Amino acid sequence: MSSLKSSEQTLEFHAEAMLSDYVTAVTWSPDGKTLAVCSAAGEVMLAKVGGVNELSLQPLQTATGKSADCLSFSSDNQFLAAGGQDGKVRIWRAHSGELIADLDNQRVWVDKLAWSPHCNQLAFSMGRSVQVWNADDDVVEVTLNFNSSSILDLAWHPVLKYLAVSGYQGVKVWNGEDWDEDPHVLSVPSATGAISWSPSGEYLACGNMDNTLIVNEWGSFQPWVMQGFPGKVRELAWSDKTNSLGAPLLAASSSQGISVWERDADEEVGWEGWALEVHENVVNAIAFEPTTFLLASAAADGQVCLWYEAEQLLQILEGAEGGFSCLAWHPEAQFLAAGGCGGELLVWSKSLGGKEFGRR
Repeated sequence: MSSLKSSEQTLEFHAEAMLSDYVTAVTWSPDGKTLAVCSAAGEVMLAKVGGVNELSLQPLQTATGKSADCLSFSSDNQFLAAGGQDGKVRIWRAHSGELIADLDNQRVWVDKLAWSPHCNQLAFSMGRSVQVWNADDDVVEVTLNFNSSSILDLAWHPVLKYLAVSGYQGVKVWNGEDWDEDPHVLSVPSATGAISWSPSGEYLACGNMDNTLIVNEWGSFQPWVMQGFPGKVRELAWSDKTNSLGAPLLAASSSQGISVWERDADEEVGWEGWALEVHENVVNAIAFEPTTFLLASAAADGQVCLWYEAEQLLQILEGAEGGFSCLAWHPEAQFLAAGGCGGELLVWSKSLGGKEFGRR
């Protein structure tokens, strides 16, 4: 299930399970004890990873015929939220599987949701608005109207109580300390899809429908604009490791290509980029291994690629003939999980004899 351009293997096959349809999302709990996965059939499951070939699934929701599209664990590991095509947001206790809330959004497709890193507030898309639900009080705290379009993405600031929301003509950033304040607006001439804060919150990256990537340094009025992508920028990923300037790397995918961007010491240069070209079909997910510059990419060509220092192809993992749809690193980098277009859930683990790649 893997081929390698190196004398040592970084990851080896660990375990596999099957869902009944396309795997739409996969994510680890912050403590790394639980893996959650959902499918286009509406399944939501918790997975426990044991020894080699040990992967047990606990169904939280069986197939409904309507897609479950997004998953998020709360930062304290207490709750798991899922949203999807039926317009409902369901919240379970992560360790017992008990359903504690079922929020109905009147048949509006919920395809984006995320827990705040600061408290048990859950933000989720609802057409042209975002609602923020408080798990401690079981109440919707606020409805934020984007107005100009449906919500395309949302992201909590990792340090400050800000919530960024993207759509037509850019990004709006609300202050969670005072939801009534007018949002800060980051304008683009087209629409912004994927957005992602850097781990320290210093930068906000915006992938746009006009084939551009914008990096905003928070508090600065001069964003950097990267052009020349073959299509819209679909996926974004920041490293939590930093370079000699104290800046993380940024990876962006567009069509079947990936570009990696590094902050340059020269202000006029801004960000310098290079291309990673191996995939033969659309790249559906990218993620940096925690604390390293090792980048994983999953594509519809049926390959998960590992890139040493986000530059050199190190290993190719396979196992989903119809293509890979999503991936997620274990928070302590012990495992890499990926979902397949045919319902496959695959987990790889660190090779016991191999060195730890991606660490300088």
